[in-house]
Amino acid sequence: MSGRSRAVVAADLGAESGRVVLGRFDGSRVELTEVHRFPNGPRPAGGLLRWDLEHLWSQMRTGLAKAGALAGRVDSVGVDTWGLDYGLLDADGEPLADPVSYRDPRTRGVLADAVRRVGAERLYADTGTQLMEINTVYQLMADAGRGVLADAATLLMMADLFHRRLSGATVAEYTAVSTTGAYDVTRRAWATGLLDDLGVPTHMLPEVVDAGTVLGPVLPAALDHPAYTGAQVIVPGAHDTASAVASVPFVHPDAGYVSSGTWSLVGVETGEAVVTEAARKANLTNEGGVRGTIRLLRNCMGLWLLQECRRQWEREGRRYGYDDLVRLAESAPPAVSVVNPDHPGFVQPGDMPARIRDYCRRTGQPVPAGPAEVVRCVLDSLALGYRAAFDDIAEVTGRPVPAVHIVGGGSRNTLLNRLTAEATGLPVITGPVEATALGNVLVQLMALGELSGLDEARAAVRAGTRTGRVEPSGSDRWSDLYGRLRAFAAADQAAAFADERRS
Repeated sequence: MSGRSRAVVAADLGAESGRVVLGRFDGSRVELTEVHRFPNGPRPAGGLLRWDLEHLWSQMRTGLAKAGALAGRVDSVGVDTWGLDYGLLDADGEPLADPVSYRDPRTRGVLADAVRRVGAERLYADTGTQLMEINTVYQLMADAGRGVLADAATLLMMADLFHRRLSGATVAEYTAVSTTGAYDVTRRAWATGLLDDLGVPTHMLPEVVDAGTVLGPVLPAALDHPAYTGAQVIVPGAHDTASAVASVPFVHPDAGYVSSGTWSLVGVETGEAVVTEAARKANLTNEGGVRGTIRLLRNCMGLWLLQECRRQWEREGRRYGYDDLVRLAESAPPAVSVVNPDHPGFVQPGDMPARIRDYCRRTGQPVPAGPAEVVRCVLDSLALGYRAAFDDIAEVTGRPVPAVHIVGGGSRNTLLNRLTAEATGLPVITGPVEATALGNVLVQLMALGELSGLDEARAAVRAGTRTGRVEPSGSDRWSDLYGRLRAFAAADQAAAFADERRS
């Protein structure tokens, strides 16, 4: 350690909002201060659902300037974002267009095409990645079919686009590219053979660097602010879940985590990838973590369901805050109806309450009558989905999960925390809420030599973060509902693969 306090800045861009956070480290604990927050979301442009790259860059620079003014001197800065999405640059390094969102329907049917070309088994064996139609590799296949890759000289994931603007370095970060379905996490290399067979050009794939890589000083052209003189651009876990998991203060090495936000990333931390037929059939994914770890997890639909419900009700003239929705759900009868949160019909924006009611109707269950019943159905379904993921992970690894950590913004949802403890029968430890920004800061501090590794970083989290704990109630009311969810999920998966075989 240097013996002096450090100030580092984390830009944390989520699919619903972004924020810039100042992290101060005094040698033993980290203090976070959010200095700027702004809304985010894709918007239709040119017939596709796209992210507004210049808006995000402008908001990030505003936040960085605020952090610099508050800190006086900044040692480093790093950016994390959601996974899957990417930008394409021309030969001069300029964006060809705004990045397209993974929620754009252009990938419909592309997974089926990939399975027809190379088989589901190879898609998994060559990458270790869960097969989801929104994966980067299927977006690339769709873009190749539209001819937009011909003019692309470089592909960069979302966080890498901003690191390039800040430092000038044109590289990709490991934890982000590990989510793509185009990267072999076992060999630590792009899956170029697979991409060739899927018709995806590979000339645009950049060098991949580890989380914690120092890219160089902040360019004055990017941010001309005296606080950033000499500040370094340090790549954190550029995938937001990788940063979040870096901050989990595990009570046991086999404990599970739920990084709870728009998505729920439900998994465990391992030392190596688990690329087996059992893992493929369980629909588990292997994503890169910080300091050589692997995040063995399932990408589960998360609070997106509530976010879309809330937007629909607002369109209908009913405004609810998230706390309002939790209170409504607490008043509704528990364990009545359940949906498979990962049904493909829930991926795109739209009238989510109607889709949830329709799902319950089609599966012969009581149909949620109003917002209270809809939200209760969603939260019950998420909790049971977490249980299913942990049961499958334990089956594949042979190691039961003894406890669950819920981190991120979703850990504020006290009802979902309690339902998770009841549904899984496991103690639930909640917090840190600011897990992603905190993990981003921790990786920068490791690169600066202030923390020796993950163990010391997590000790700093324990020293400076208040966590909660929820014990399971021992209720047996979940068995019937859990059986229904497993049956629905199996039927949905079988239907999806049947459609792929017919395509």
